[in-house]
Amino acid sequence: MDIGAKIKSLRLKFGLTQEELADRAELSKGFISQLERNLTSPSIITLIDILECLGTTPGEFFSEKGEEKVVFASEDMFEKEHDGQQIVWLVPNAQKNMLEPILLTLQPGCSTDVEDPHEGEEFGYVLSGTGTLYLGNKKMRLRKNASFYYRAGEPHYIVNQGKKELKLIWVSSPPSF
Repeated sequence: MDIGAKIKSLRLKFGLTQEELADRAELSKGFISQLERNLTSPSIITLIDILECLGTTPGEFFSEKGEEKVVFASEDMFEKEHDGQQIVWLVPNAQKNMLEPILLTLQPGCSTDVEDPHEGEEFGYVLSGTGTLYLGNKKMRLRKNASFYYRAGEPHYIVNQGKKELKLIWVSSPPSF
């Protein structure tokens, strides 16, 4: 980690000059200049003082959180096949997010597992094929280009009763797949 560059970046983010930061931290402008160019290293106490002046903590400052990935390629995705169904998790590690999208493919005569009632909502969009959505005591026909949305407070599952594979995007919030 380039401590000097990171301090300079924070200083500039807050629109401070080296002199203003030095005054706030009770240091010299020359020390801040050398620090930003990695020509000197601060003591831990001095670094904590500088970070307080820059509105951050040592934990936040030294955190190496990278940019959060936004676009995912097929090699990033996880796939599972069993009992005539294929599930592709479209966003890796989505269980940490508020929603979880999958690509679901059901072979003719196959179904998803019955999901017990839970808090949350579910949405789907049928890409190809036909099927039946069972939600509690209701059953609803699914066709290509149809979408569905429901609160997940009743048992629910999907069955492919057609002659071709059923393929759909299914999004659950919170994650449950």
